[in-house]
Amino acid sequence: MSDQRTALVLGGGGITGIAWEIGLLAGLAEAGVDLTSADLVVGTSAGSVVGAQVTGGAELEAMFARQIQPPAQEKVARMTRANLARYAWAMLVTRGRDEEFRRRVGQVALAAEKAGLTPTEQERLDVIGARLVGSEWPDRQLTVTAVDAATGEFTAFDRSSGVPLLQAVAASCAVPGVYPPVTIGGKRYIDGGMRSTANADLAQGHDRLVVLAPIPRGVGPITSVDAQVTSMVSARVAVVSPDQGSKAAIGRNVLDPAARAGSARAGRAQAAAVAERVAEAWTG
Repeated sequence: MSDQRTALVLGGGGITGIAWEIGLLAGLAEAGVDLTSADLVVGTSAGSVVGAQVTGGAELEAMFARQIQPPAQEKVARMTRANLARYAWAMLVTRGRDEEFRRRVGQVALAAEKAGLTPTEQERLDVIGARLVGSEWPDRQLTVTAVDAATGEFTAFDRSSGVPLLQAVAASCAVPGVYPPVTIGGKRYIDGGMRSTANADLAQGHDRLVVLAPIPRGVGPITSVDAQVTSMVSARVAVVSPDQGSKAAIGRNVLDPAARAGSARAGRAQAAAVAERVAEAWTG
C-alpha cells in the first residue's frame, strides 16, 4: 500500500451536502475506514469546505458535533425557479460549448449580485470563514475548484496558486444567482460545480479513489461523476451518493440549515452500509 496514491474527492451539495459528507466520513472512520489520510483531497463547492476542514486538521467527531447543533446565524437560501430557468436557457443555447455555458451562468451570477438578489461578498466571506478551521492553506495537498464568471474558464486553486484559502473556498461555494461571485486577483469566480458536481477527474493518476457525491448526476454540460471516473481504468474507485434515508433527510432544499443535523446523522448511518465497499477501494 505504501506506493499506492490515494485521493478523496468531495462533491458539491449545499449546506446539507457539507453535513452529509461529514457524517459519512465520521461513520466510515468509526467503521475503521479513515479517508482523511488521503494524499490528495479535491473539494468542489460544499466539498471544498469539508476538504479544507479535513486537511486543516479538524477532528471528525468535532466536525460532526458542530453539524448536529441547531443552526444559529445562517439564513435559508434556495434555488428559485427563475434561476433554474436561466440555467436551462444557458444549456439550451450553448449545446456542446461547455465553457460558453459557464460564462453565461457567470453572467447570471453577476446580474443577480448587481440587482441586490444575493448577500454581499463580505457577508459570504464571513459565513465561509466561520466554517473553516484556519485561514492558511494546509500542508496537505488540497485542490479547490471554481469557475471564472467572465470567461467560463475552469480553475483549480491550491497552495501554490497564491490565492487565500478563504477566497478560494468561498468562490467554490458561490452558487450562481444565490450567492455573489468572489473576487480573486481582480477576477470574479463562481461555483466549481458548474463544470462538474465533483470534478473527480482532477484525481487522475491516483491508484485509489473515493468520491463522496451528494449530487452525483450531471445535467447537460455539467459532467456526472460516473462519466469522469469510468475513464480511470487503472484505479480502484468507490463512489458514494445519498441512499434513500439520506435523501429523505436532505430534503428538497440543500441550502436549508434546518436540514443540516438530519443530513449529518443520515450520512453517518449510511456509512455502515458502504464501509466494506469503500474499504475495498481504499485498502483492499
